[in-house]
Amino acid sequence: MAVEGGMKCVKFLLFSFNFVFLLCGLAVIVVGVVVGATLSSLPESEQEASKGSSTVIIVVGVVIFFIAFFGCCGAWKENYCMVTTFVILLSLVLITEILLSIGGYVLTNTMLVIMDEGLQEMISEYETNEEFKDGMDKMQQMLKCCGGVNVSDWVDFQADGISVPDSCCRNITLNCGIGAMNNGNEIYTRACGTALENLIKLVRCWFGVAALVIAFIEILAVVFACTLMRGIHKGYENQEVSLS
Repeated sequence: MAVEGGMKCVKFLLFSFNFVFLLCGLAVIVVGVVVGATLSSLPESEQEASKGSSTVIIVVGVVIFFIAFFGCCGAWKENYCMVTTFVILLSLVLITEILLSIGGYVLTNTMLVIMDEGLQEMISEYETNEEFKDGMDKMQQMLKCCGGVNVSDWVDFQADGISVPDSCCRNITLNCGIGAMNNGNEIYTRACGTALENLIKLVRCWFGVAALVIAFIEILAVVFACTLMRGIHKGYENQEVSLS
């Protein structure tokens, strides 16, 4: 028995919501495949650093597609079991997102400590580890920073004690960092630890906003689905009454 009245509007909204997310799930899967194909063409060392990222993206896409499929088909067919499955799955996803958000927020300080230790290790092995050297140079140029805690972290970089890597320079030229530790006009003076911390906090803020928006949409979808479930169930009851 088809739902009637305002329940048709709820059915249409739930179907539209899930159809969009069905397409999003497919898009995420395609992105995961493309990322995997792109990573396979990179040097082996860089592939190792990005190992599993494409798999995670594909898995997320499959989960989105799977849940949206139940919601989409359940709404279109007015199938009580499929809509119920959709509500259960989406509720589990919502709970998981909340727990992950709380965990991520709580672990931020721990992550910052580990990050600072990692920076000091990269600086201490800058001359002996080519991977650390390349990573530190890229980070200092990208974030426009120098050193982990401050520029004096590079005091042992050269025998004179006042030189920094060329990647600390505002305008990179060969040996531009020689004797430039105290020259704020020539080199970046902001610590990379501070720059990374600010970046992480900014990303966390945007992720928080995105998580709230997504959570609101998911809660709305659950409410619509529960309303449709009640309408479908009521339709079954009315049908039974008319047959008796």
